[in-house]
Amino acid sequence: MTGASSGIGRATAIALAQAGARVVLAARREEALREAGQEIRAFGGEALLIPTDVTHQEEAARLVQTALATWGRVDILIANAGQYVRGRVAALEVADIERSMAVNFYGALYAILAVLPSMLAQRSGHLVLVSSMDAKKGLPSDAPYVAAKSALSGFGEVLRQELYGSGVALTIIFPGRVATPMISHLKVPWISAPIPADAVAQSIVRAIQRGQPEVIIPPLARALVLINTLSPRAGDWLVRLFHLEGWELDSATRR
Repeated sequence: MTGASSGIGRATAIALAQAGARVVLAARREEALREAGQEIRAFGGEALLIPTDVTHQEEAARLVQTALATWGRVDILIANAGQYVRGRVAALEVADIERSMAVNFYGALYAILAVLPSMLAQRSGHLVLVSSMDAKKGLPSDAPYVAAKSALSGFGEVLRQELYGSGVALTIIFPGRVATPMISHLKVPWISAPIPADAVAQSIVRAIQRGQPEVIIPPLARALVLINTLSPRAGDWLVRLFHLEGWELDSATRR
């Protein structure tokens, strides 16, 4: 589990541990990892903590090798590490896109490529890629994030088909706004009110159990995807009508 120190990653690690899984927690923030590990161990779960910067391929490889050396196999990889990089396209620099891709795409890619050989060899496993509703309907100011998450979901679409018959499954998760520190700087409209990280975590657990190819959450997000598929112009209009990109808050107005 990458990005396990907070938000969706932490909630999902706890949910999986409660379901009986031994979990590997990976993130850059060691103190937050220790706190998550303590919470899991408090109810009798097993947690291996591995501080990892997923933007470095060698660290992603070390994460997987440590998990294999400790427990002999990896049955589930949840590629969840993310960073919300925003900016209007006209004001962007290439470095903004590169920064978003480093975490949101390459951070997942490195972990997938590191774990895939062992899953193929054991003919079982499940890859879960946490993308974003932004990859289904991009919002103004989100171009760096949209570019990376779209790359991730597109890669996952291809890989899922290539894995057919291998025993390895793949699920792509498309959450809407989630109540995490990642969007603490945003005021969002009521129609895209943030959902709890626990709700996404439970959706991920169900998707693994059911072998779902993709999950879009919450239901209103699925409605937007359907409307945008039928008429992109109507989708654009709804984004403008409800100001779905939200409003940036300055530090004085953040809560």
